[in-house]
Amino acid sequence: MPGHRVTERMARIHQLPMSVVNRIAAGEVVERPASVVKELLENALDAGPTRIDVALEQGGIALVRVVDDGGGIEPEDLPLAVAPHATSKLRTAEDLERIHTLGFRGEALASIGEVSRLVIRSRTPTAAAGASLEVDGGRMGEVVPEGCGAGTTVEVHQLFGNVPARRAFLRAASTEWSHASEAFVRTALAHPGVAMSLVHNGRRVHDLPATASWRGRIGGLFGQSLADRLIEVEARDGDIALRGFVGRPEDDMASTRLQHLFVAGRPFRDRPILHAVQEAYRGVLLSGRQPIVFLAFDLPPDTVDVNVHPAKMEVRFREPSRLYRLVLSALRTKFLASDMRAPLAPPPAFPWDQPGADPAGVGSPELVASRGMFTRPAG
Repeated sequence: MPGHRVTERMARIHQLPMSVVNRIAAGEVVERPASVVKELLENALDAGPTRIDVALEQGGIALVRVVDDGGGIEPEDLPLAVAPHATSKLRTAEDLERIHTLGFRGEALASIGEVSRLVIRSRTPTAAAGASLEVDGGRMGEVVPEGCGAGTTVEVHQLFGNVPARRAFLRAASTEWSHASEAFVRTALAHPGVAMSLVHNGRRVHDLPATASWRGRIGGLFGQSLADRLIEVEARDGDIALRGFVGRPEDDMASTRLQHLFVAGRPFRDRPILHAVQEAYRGVLLSGRQPIVFLAFDLPPDTVDVNVHPAKMEVRFREPSRLYRLVLSALRTKFLASDMRAPLAPPPAFPWDQPGADPAGVGSPELVASRGMFTRPAG
């Protein structure tokens, strides 16, 4: 009969080798180059940098390099940095209830090093010299002295090069670039106070100065003409605060690509919250069109669970209905005060809502940046 095949005698239970454990963890944490970009950016931000530079080759398949000028890693701690479940960000189980950092599970570098050639170079600001460590397919080398600047550089070469079955499931370099650059954009939006740059195949795509203005960071990524038209929103319900920007109805989109939600410096997706946004726009937005949304939530750490998924792609709120009501009330109040139904001047011709358009350079590598607006190169 079809179904699960049971052997006559089950094998004895045994503990898996650590290399197999890391390979399994890599399958959960590292899906594609975009996953590497996200994890390395989170680690870099936790180091307290003023600047982070990201470089990719072949969409991140051949190389992902993330350089920060943060606190660095002591030479004796480098082996622990690539060991599974080793972290400086948690001490007790209770710490999971009040997470203040982006990376905390201690899985990322170990998982990445299992399925690539990983090189870390780091120096603390007070040290005279730095050190480096290489991990190739899970095999750790020796810590060696290295002349390098203060901060940390992490290079990931040939992702899944030692796992042909996983490598075969990667898409074309242009597709992987689309996902990887989108991960960069989401992180850059969440942390405007850190200068960030992105280079792909030697071409500089973004060079974002640090700014205290979230509108300024949005303008740096999507064009100042869009940023200047956004409507500022602020609201509070007890210990929950909401701030951000939303688009005018006439600046609507065909897709949800310009809908960004953040909590505790993390981008996240949440259907109920986006449903509240749609409800707020009901009557002022054509059916099938999508509003532009940039919203950040500030709430106590113990009311949001960021430990739902190994890749930290999901969050769970203790009182989701409060967030829904806050978003709906804040937007409706703002729209009533702004008289959103009144005719406004025609919107500028934003290029990213046209067929084949691509905001913030998150698609084909052939798209080039020019003063925040993305157009195809001549010829």
